[in-house]
Amino acid sequence: MKLNVKCVMVDTGFTPVVIINHLDAIRYDLHPRDRVLIETVGKREKRKFISVIDISTTDTSVKSGTIGLLAEAQAAIDANDGDVVDVHPAPKPESIKIIRKKMRGERLSEKELDTVVKDIVADELTEIELTYFVSAVSMHDLSLEEVAAMTKAVAKNGCRFNAKRKPVVDKHCIGGIPGNRTTMVVVPILAAFGMTIPKTSSRAITSPAGTADTMETLAKVSLSLPEMERVVAETGGCMAWGGSLGLAPADDKIIRIEKPMSIDAPGLMLSSVMAKKFSVGATHVLIDIPYGRTAKVVTRAEAEALRIHFLTIGKLLNMEMLVVLTDGSQPIGRGIGPLLEARDVMAVLQRAPDAPVDLRVKALRLAGEMLEFCGGVQKGSGLEVATSILESGSALRKMEEIIAAQGKTSPSEFRLGHQRAVVVASRGGVVRSIDNKAISKLARMAGAPITRGAGLYLHKKVGDRVKKGEALYTAYADSAEKIRHVRKYHEELKPYTIR
Repeated sequence: MKLNVKCVMVDTGFTPVVIINHLDAIRYDLHPRDRVLIETVGKREKRKFISVIDISTTDTSVKSGTIGLLAEAQAAIDANDGDVVDVHPAPKPESIKIIRKKMRGERLSEKELDTVVKDIVADELTEIELTYFVSAVSMHDLSLEEVAAMTKAVAKNGCRFNAKRKPVVDKHCIGGIPGNRTTMVVVPILAAFGMTIPKTSSRAITSPAGTADTMETLAKVSLSLPEMERVVAETGGCMAWGGSLGLAPADDKIIRIEKPMSIDAPGLMLSSVMAKKFSVGATHVLIDIPYGRTAKVVTRAEAEALRIHFLTIGKLLNMEMLVVLTDGSQPIGRGIGPLLEARDVMAVLQRAPDAPVDLRVKALRLAGEMLEFCGGVQKGSGLEVATSILESGSALRKMEEIIAAQGKTSPSEFRLGHQRAVVVASRGGVVRSIDNKAISKLARMAGAPITRGAGLYLHKKVGDRVKKGEALYTAYADSAEKIRHVRKYHEELKPYTIR
């Protein structure tokens, strides 16, 4: 059927959507969420795309004989009001059958996973269909062979970064520990040593800040692939948001489905991490697995099992893997939230007297292990070399080079929240434990990571002595209402155990 275009400049942020009148829907036996093929008519350059339809039940917004194109649909064919398009029913992609197969708990082949990923990247799957895929994988998980196949498919169906200097090193922490910004210390240390480390990072999914969110308070992180190549060529390293690079576009779309439900399926987590490493051509990868009672990984046994998974997948992908298990019993550093965490990082790099010791110690350990792992220094001397690079100021200078190359952020762009509250201890004693999940939740209630200057600054850590009425942490937010939420939920969540 031929319909006249009406542009409806609403951005869904996902699958292209078109709206047709209910009378046209009845006439052509179309139903909500059906697929249709849209083709331009009468234009020199014919364009077409697949969309899902919504149906207008009145004649107010979209009249009979008209089709409303939402922003993504309008952009797909560069249509204007009054243009004519041809609309045909479109068959469902092959991926639907494959998703049903996974919903039954069956294993998927490399070819089947490649088909699903291709359709994700091409927007052939609707948001609902992709949600079913994520849910099926969450319920039945992926085998290690499926993870390797998914990793290859995600990396293959995106751009690739080709470093001119080898080895290419990379690192990743599986998350779950607030304030754990070791990457932003490790990258400049390794780059200052002369290694190539093109670090791509995600924005926060369930945490108060991701590395990309934190780095963005210092420098531009939404780089194009050519920009990233230039930065790495100039400085040896970078810290960029993976979502802007097109390196693993399927992964970013999957993450958007996971985020509202806080889903973190092990198989998808493994393939997500490894796809990003694979796409930048990493030859040597360090994986940090923190474990602890309130961490993402609770026991050492679980951490050891995950370590073996990473080593196995690395072998299947021909990557050299170093997997370390670290203390995840409490937050790392003092700041929880993008700007506060960036201040911790810079304090460590600047060798400031008040720099958080735990962040410094952990970052130096990881950097030292990576230096030894890649063959850059003799075994047993990595920590000493990493410490020397930090203490000499070389790491700070390298960080400043990376910030300048990516594009320095204006200091006035991000400020600490103007609404503040000091939360105090209700009793005296020694801090026995700090709940990672509770601290993360409170920092998010304060507004992190959306508000870059929101979050918590921890005055007390495990082992510290505290008096009744003494400050445990300061909360920063951009509204008094968020501060009230923090105070209220502090009493319910009880993030500090003091005895």
